[in-house]
Amino acid sequence: PPPPTSRFLKSCSPTPFLFPLLLPLPPGPLRTHLSPSPLLGRPGWTSVPDDPALPTKRKTVKLFWRELKLAGSPGGSGGHFGPCPTLWASLEPVSVDTARLEHLFESRAKDVLPSKKAGEGRRTMTTVLDPKRSNAINIGLTTLPPVHVIKAALLNFDEFAVSKDGIEKLLTMMPTEDEQQKIEEAQQANPDIPLGPAENFLLTLASIGGLAARLQLWAFKLDYDSMEREIAEPLFDLKVGMEQLVQNATFRCILATLLAVGNFLNGSQSSGFELSYLEKVSEVKDTVRRQSLLHHLCSLVLQTRPDSSDLYSEIPALTRCAKVDFEQLAENLEQLECRSWAAQESLRGLAKHELAAALRARLTHFLAQCARRVAMLRVVHRRVCNRFRAFLLYLGYTAQGAREVRIMQFCHTLREFALEYRTCRERVLQQQQKRATYRERNKTRGRMITETEKFSGVAGETPSNPAVPVAVGSGPGRGDADSHASMKSLLTSSPKDATHGRRSRGRIHGPWRQWALGPQWSDLLIRSPSDEIMDLLVQSVTKSSPRALAARERKRSRGNRKSLRRTLKSGLGDDLVQALGLSKGPGLEV
Repeated sequence: PPPPTSRFLKSCSPTPFLFPLLLPLPPGPLRTHLSPSPLLGRPGWTSVPDDPALPTKRKTVKLFWRELKLAGSPGGSGGHFGPCPTLWASLEPVSVDTARLEHLFESRAKDVLPSKKAGEGRRTMTTVLDPKRSNAINIGLTTLPPVHVIKAALLNFDEFAVSKDGIEKLLTMMPTEDEQQKIEEAQQANPDIPLGPAENFLLTLASIGGLAARLQLWAFKLDYDSMEREIAEPLFDLKVGMEQLVQNATFRCILATLLAVGNFLNGSQSSGFELSYLEKVSEVKDTVRRQSLLHHLCSLVLQTRPDSSDLYSEIPALTRCAKVDFEQLAENLEQLECRSWAAQESLRGLAKHELAAALRARLTHFLAQCARRVAMLRVVHRRVCNRFRAFLLYLGYTAQGAREVRIMQFCHTLREFALEYRTCRERVLQQQQKRATYRERNKTRGRMITETEKFSGVAGETPSNPAVPVAVGSGPGRGDADSHASMKSLLTSSPKDATHGRRSRGRIHGPWRQWALGPQWSDLLIRSPSDEIMDLLVQSVTKSSPRALAARERKRSRGNRKSLRRTLKSGLGDDLVQALGLSKGPGLEV
């Protein structure tokens, strides 16, 4: 029977709240039945499709979205955005291929688990080393070539595949017998599980026959040139440095001067002193100006031999020897000799393993040359040391003192003294240059510029025109030049020339013409040179150019300008009123 429509609607008032909660009916024939309504909490009517979708036989991948609970009625009115109450209600149905989707999105949970376990099995590796040891090896492998390249390079002594630094790292990462045994036992226990990178690397190195001998021989081959150079070059510098010091004239002059100064100060007649005293020369100072003895020594040497050098630039070999520890050099020579013998023993040990004939011959020839050169270095070292002892005896040391002197300390003393001498010598030369400049300036102090050598030729010339005051009519530039020439000729002329000039003037030009017209002015024609000098000085002071006069007039006019507004505002003073002839009457206000 149909539902009681009127009673149902009355019990569910108000109506506007009820209809939005009704779901839209699906298209097609419907089958209605009475079921409890979840919204109303009582039995109601719901719509169920006539042909419900059959459940799939295969599990598919689920889409975990958040489902919307839309409310609306099939006959509901549209809103602002369209005729339908919601966007989903306006969508048209789309047909899809369910069989293809079921095939594509089939859930394969059972197949994924075995593959995941297989992936976990690939990540499993056999590790038997200590974590620190394994980490150190893994870090070293980042700068080394691959393991198979290292093995091939060690078998063939390929210097281009592995560098010197790589050989040093391989020497620190060599496997021990205990590590090798543990790795082999772990590999036999789990043959299907691969070894870790560090274990695989150590096992590969252990498979090379005579690994320690190969690495030591190869390291010696790469280090020999640098070790030989570190020993031979300082010995050669010491030999050359002794010759440079003996033949240096500046060093001889310094020693002679210092010996003379010391004998005078000590009141003795010493024939020499130990060169270790050169360290204290800069510490001794005089009692007047507090200048060091080295300063006075430089001054005396420059006075005795002006062409002497700074000494530091002439003994470069000894300055390099001051940085070398010759005791450590002797130890390095012994170590080189020991490594040469060890390399020969390593080559003999490699005879038991596989080694190419050409490579064996090349290594044998190299080691023979090294042994011969090491023997020569030993002889050179002994002879250079003996020559240094003889050099110290030549410098005046005793045999016992010569044996106690260290080569590095001796060279360091000479280098520091030469460096201080060069610095002090430059300072003394600067002071001498300043004093020479000061003396040159004192030679011309208080003298006129015309009395110097630069203007001596101008002063000796006799002026062609007589020293007469020049008129100002020829312009400012020409008048100044003429007056300057007249003044200079008058000042540089001798008294005899001045007298001759006075007597030779018969005709007088300029302002003196009117004085010569009458007899009363005849006594003024005989004038002294001081009068002429005073006239020229007065003219040079009073004469000025028109431009300067105009500028002075403009400046004066600007300085005396008064503001009419300020004058009218403040009023005139009593002195100005009296000067202008204005009187304050009863009807006049100024």
